[in-house]
Amino acid sequence: MGIYGKITREKKMILSIESSCDDSSISVTEVKSKKLLFYKKISQEREHSEFGGVVPELASRLHAVALPKILEETKEFFPKLRAVAVTNGPGLGVTLMEGVEMAKTVSAMLDIPIIAINHLKAHIYSLFIEKETIFPILVLLISGGHTMIVKVESLNSMQILASTMDDSIGESFDKCAKMMDLDYPGGPQIEKLAVLGDENRFNFPVPLSNSPLLAFSLSGLKNAIRVKIEELGGADNLSYKDRCDISASFQKAITAHLLQKSKKIMSAQNIKDFAIVGGAAANQSIRDTFASLCDKLNIKQHFVELKYCSDNSAMVGRIAIDYFLDNQIMDHKSISTLISKKRQNGEL
Repeated sequence: MGIYGKITREKKMILSIESSCDDSSISVTEVKSKKLLFYKKISQEREHSEFGGVVPELASRLHAVALPKILEETKEFFPKLRAVAVTNGPGLGVTLMEGVEMAKTVSAMLDIPIIAINHLKAHIYSLFIEKETIFPILVLLISGGHTMIVKVESLNSMQILASTMDDSIGESFDKCAKMMDLDYPGGPQIEKLAVLGDENRFNFPVPLSNSPLLAFSLSGLKNAIRVKIEELGGADNLSYKDRCDISASFQKAITAHLLQKSKKIMSAQNIKDFAIVGGAAANQSIRDTFASLCDKLNIKQHFVELKYCSDNSAMVGRIAIDYFLDNQIMDHKSISTLISKKRQNGEL
């Protein structure tokens, strides 16, 4: 029967924990129906806003307070849990460990296995929350720390076709916003101002537009923003119109960059399903632009619900179901060994 022989058929749920950065989130998902039975997320944006970005040590302390409070609300589900899933990377080491330690405790207490979840794969599975999977599919993942196009053929077959050479999309939005003295997180601030701005006022360069490389690069564009702000007298001298026009012109350039590289890959691949996932996937301008491209290429575009674009435990729970059914599980001691190896390899 194995070490999990006490599990009965009535126990059919997975508890999932997300703490890779600054969002504390726990969910409970039913294995058979894939239904989300419980979901809660506590954001730390307000606490980090005064620093202009996430402070890892502060985030860890806030997780230590928030996660136990959320877990307390899930106790009614404990008798039916068959596994506990937890994000174990990539992410901030000190924040990931808050979730991992909680998962180890739940695993030992309830005598259920742990499912170690890759954060980026979980973002891909945000497409399938309370739904069946769609394979093969091309996925543009744009988040605070990553920018890549992934060819997804199955749970265990995901190939990165293009990735960033330097900054990520989300990081670029945040840094551009910070240069204009806007609040954190920068993405939503840029998007709001861009709607009111003139996207043609500043001719910011589209990265790698003349390069055959299937890759992304944002450092040059970010520097062009910095130079333009300095030419206008610095952030303190920017008018509201300046900020709106810079935001619109920046968003135009970054969207064109994503579009150019994605179009080449989409045209070369015989895959008729496409999606954008990750925190920056909430940007409506990017969504609309890619929807138009997909229509032209006769490709079906799939959207993640806005509330599931940023980090969350619902996506962790959804991919955990497939890992569980594929018997990719471990005990609370094994995940400690896995984390130690990742630290040694500098992966956390």
